[in-house]
Amino acid sequence: MVTQTRRAAEHEPIARVLPMLSVPHLDREFDYLVAADQSDDAQPGVRVRVRFHGRLVDAFVLERRSDTDHSGKLGWLDRVISAEPVLTPDIRRLADAVAARYVGTRPDVLRLAIPPRHAGVEKKPQPELAPLTPQPVDESGWARYGRGEQFLAAIREGRAARAVWQALPGEHWALRLAEAAAATVHAGRGALIVVPDQRDVDAVHAAAVGCVDESRVVALSAGLGPSQRYRRWLAVLRGQARLVIGTRSAVFAPIADLGLVVVWDDGDDNLAEPRAPYPHAREVAMLRAHQLRCAAIIGGYARTAEAHALVRSRWAHDLVAARPVVRTHAPRVVALDDNAFDQERDPAAHTARLPSMALRTARAALAAGHPVLVQVPRRGYVPALACARCRTVARCRHCTGPLSLPDRDTQGAVCRWCARAELSLRCVSCGSDAVRAVVVGARRTAEELGRA
Repeated sequence: MVTQTRRAAEHEPIARVLPMLSVPHLDREFDYLVAADQSDDAQPGVRVRVRFHGRLVDAFVLERRSDTDHSGKLGWLDRVISAEPVLTPDIRRLADAVAARYVGTRPDVLRLAIPPRHAGVEKKPQPELAPLTPQPVDESGWARYGRGEQFLAAIREGRAARAVWQALPGEHWALRLAEAAAATVHAGRGALIVVPDQRDVDAVHAAAVGCVDESRVVALSAGLGPSQRYRRWLAVLRGQARLVIGTRSAVFAPIADLGLVVVWDDGDDNLAEPRAPYPHAREVAMLRAHQLRCAAIIGGYARTAEAHALVRSRWAHDLVAARPVVRTHAPRVVALDDNAFDQERDPAAHTARLPSMALRTARAALAAGHPVLVQVPRRGYVPALACARCRTVARCRHCTGPLSLPDRDTQGAVCRWCARAELSLRCVSCGSDAVRAVVVGARRTAEELGRA
């Protein structure tokens, strides 16, 4: 009875929608009639609910039309969920390209791109912000890289400059990225920085608020609650935030007039989406930079094969420091061959953990007030024991787990699997009660260095 009393909208009464269905053969548009009382809200990009095959499903309005290709009877839009146009033309175009590249469906990509709606946040009015005032930014750090200053000048001019940046050892990479983003924002355009994890988000955000007005900087990550995440995402959609920093899902952020896309450490596995269609943030960022003709930076301390392929194909330029500059910033590495190793070690100290040269270097660095890092492969005290006579690995009598020494004062050994104590050790092969360490852990190494 309700559908019979409905009256179609007078202007463009047909809405072409994309139902959020993951079935590949249903990844296409469907036409529905728009009632007169829904016409003002049912605009392209809004969330709606439609009846599809007898059940209600969510959908996005793609366009309004005056005619249809469907020859049968059209159904009606059930209701408009929200009048907020969350699917922008840029994001729709990007979702189409990502779905085509990864042989996925557009609904799956849109689930990654657009967060779930939070009605309470959406109804709250956004505060009015003061006009953005450019702040002076020191860009001398980019001068150490070949054509670094010219690259920032191209960003300020709005050109589609693309580079693969290899940071110097010890570089304050978060500050360098914040400076590049500030150059874009102060030129009147938006910037996007994608990093692997929350720690990197915090580092870049702390550096960015010193270069750009904090009210125009937004951090997006999966750790935010639904309300806070949607609030920040709406601030980006409505044009209040000009610089977005986030993890892999932030690569779809609806930034208006995007001028710069940055991906840091693109070799990190966290940037690969584990859900279908499994897009990588680097590839999505490059698709977005290509579609919008904006600048792009792929940075890291090391270069991946995919990033180098962009340089080889001339899609991006090299942004690296000269070799003398790299040598100045790189730590000094001394490799000991077998002969030098034998000469440096005390002939009587066959069980020494460090060669004499390394020990003298560590002592000199500590005396000068510099920190010293010693890396070992295992944690704990003595994580594995073996017979001192026949070298058979010591194992637990209950679960056959490896026996270990948790600390110096512990009587006997402890199983690493079942945590049972073994007070009397005896080899099952030769019967010897003498044991030796197979692997020495970090705490035992620190104890030995302390005695040294």
